[in-house]
Amino acid sequence: MGDRLGVRLRSTAGIPLDRLLGLAVRRNPKRAHLLVSTVLGKHVPTDPRHVHGAGLLLGRQVAVELAGRPAVVIGNAETATALGHCVAEAAGTPYLHSTRRPIAGVRPYGGFAEAHSHATDHLLLPTSAPVLAALADPDTVVVLADDELSTGATALGTIAELHRLAPHRAYLLASLVDMRSPASLALADTTAAELGVSIGAVSLAAGTVELPADILTAGQKLVAELDDQPPSVVAPRTTAERIAVRWPSGVAVGARHGVDAAGTAALAAACADVSTTITARLTGAESVLVLGFEELMYAPLLIASALTADFSVRYSTTTRSPVLAVDDPGYAIRTRLSFPAHDDPADGPGPRFAYNVADSGADAIVLVVDEPADTPALPDLLSHLCSVASKVLLVVVPA
Repeated sequence: MGDRLGVRLRSTAGIPLDRLLGLAVRRNPKRAHLLVSTVLGKHVPTDPRHVHGAGLLLGRQVAVELAGRPAVVIGNAETATALGHCVAEAAGTPYLHSTRRPIAGVRPYGGFAEAHSHATDHLLLPTSAPVLAALADPDTVVVLADDELSTGATALGTIAELHRLAPHRAYLLASLVDMRSPASLALADTTAAELGVSIGAVSLAAGTVELPADILTAGQKLVAELDDQPPSVVAPRTTAERIAVRWPSGVAVGARHGVDAAGTAALAAACADVSTTITARLTGAESVLVLGFEELMYAPLLIASALTADFSVRYSTTTRSPVLAVDDPGYAIRTRLSFPAHDDPADGPGPRFAYNVADSGADAIVLVVDEPADTPALPDLLSHLCSVASKVLLVVVPA
């Protein structure tokens, strides 16, 4: 596919890019290509230990860069909510992720736009006292975690907005891969000088992506030519089983409103308890796919990691991102399940996707969603999952 589009990846530092990335084509007029992470757990079902380990490795790099300074980590929805939490876990800092889900009664702290995305608006909705205190302290280093820095424009826009709300002396960009060009790196330096701050960066890998001038036209042409995958045929092999799980009162299931290090530890303990309940219902299964839900990535990741003690486990999540699926061994997105949004999203109804699930080969699929996503529209997704696995379990955790 890279040859068809004329896209080339060049590694310059860290882990070779071909160990962390695949290539796919977006169904998006703003950007033709998608660099698909193989250690993010979003589009590609992956061993959850690799996903967790990559995030912790990045977090340890962040901790070295912080050198004992106080910090708060902010992760980007929807792809980097778990990655950011892993970074905060390793660095021992409070954590907050952005969201595209407004919450009644919660006043946004701020928001920003992701210009190239299919869904651009992000909100910050912190209510956690440690996170709010960190955001208000100018000595706190604000760490922005994302899976990929392509131009860095979104990160710089976020820094400008955060600095307008409450100035900080230092910001740090943490990413799995840093693909910024010399011009983008220079823009970060210029922005830092204009704001009177330092803007550092750490990543597991760095490199460049070489794109032809006609990349958008070539991408749209490829979508028109290859997007002939027939609609998903739903022929359920089984019926989804809803599992009641215990969740401790007062323990946040994620960081939409912010958590401190103690809250992260409590969340991990709750996930370990949930995994024990799930294990008892997976009798006879050998391979398991744990499927998270859009921004709900970290809790499913921890549940999946705990299940590896008894099963062969892969982990991924559903997504809003429209990507071309092509059944070719060299292509990152082989299959696509499409289903309606099932969490009554603020931006209205629309399609959602689960990639590389239909060909995952899992005996059992464990779908983990939060309460707002447990709606009358959810059975559409469950029917798709029941058509590709012999056992499907539904776990609903509190919002």
